[in-house]
Amino acid sequence: MKFYIIGDREIVLAFRLTGVSGTVAETREKVLEAFNRVTGRGGAFASPVEDVPKVLILTEEAAALIEEEEFEWQKKGKFPLIVEIPSLNGSVSGKKTLTDAIREAIGVQI
Repeated sequence: MKFYIIGDREIVLAFRLTGVSGTVAETREKVLEAFNRVTGRGGAFASPVEDVPKVLILTEEAAALIEEEEFEWQKKGKFPLIVEIPSLNGSVSGKKTLTDAIREAIGVQI
């Protein structure tokens, strides 16, 4: 399965060490440009990534910069699936953790 990451420099470099391609993006413009390129939303002038990934990993900070675009993409139910992870600074306050989301979805504490 192909993965791709968009986020801050340290996280992207760490994922590259495991063989995951990615884009360092810390501003809204850079995050949105990378998101559009990966998802194919960039139109005819966008240069897409070589292989469309099945999973797009966004740091929580990057995801916060493009909340509306991410939500619209997720409503379509297309690949890549989007997964948010905390950055080195930890989780963004007010965000649900993965454990909380699972607990809420299935009603079982893990």
